[in-house]
Amino acid sequence: MSAADERVADLLARHAGDVLSYLRRRTADPEDAADVLSQTLTTAWRRSADLPADEEGARRWLFTVARGTLANHRRGRHRADDLSARLRSELAAAQRIADAAGPDHVADAVREAVGRLPAAQRELVMLVHWDGFTLVEAAAVTGVPASTARTRYATARVALARLLQGESTTAMQE
Repeated sequence: MSAADERVADLLARHAGDVLSYLRRRTADPEDAADVLSQTLTTAWRRSADLPADEEGARRWLFTVARGTLANHRRGRHRADDLSARLRSELAAAQRIADAAGPDHVADAVREAVGRLPAAQRELVMLVHWDGFTLVEAAAVTGVPASTARTRYATARVALARLLQGESTTAMQE
């Protein structure tokens, strides 16, 4: 371990408790304080070249890193909360539209048929038709060669056609 690494390790060992107390007073959740402390220590270690030479300057620097890390954490939390609120709103609107349109037996049959496919085929079909990926992109997402994805997708299409015909025949017989 280099002399700079030893200085950072010593600084962190001496002041991590104080930094944790600082963070606990500024967060609502003790787990958030622990997470921010972990990020602070990682950042301090990574930026050890910026560590001031004097003890008081080093301690202030560590708290400055903690303060910046806490600000980043709060911004991330606010973005996540805003995104969650938007998604809840969009889902509620979509549900209202779906409720107004009434039950969609065809969509239910397709979802059920896709759910009965083997996992690898099901994932490709969902990535292509529900998530908007091309077959080549879906292959990359699933980590298989494009040729394998094409074969699986073709097999899935045949299986879906059979499943849907079987379900529509069953529905007609009822």
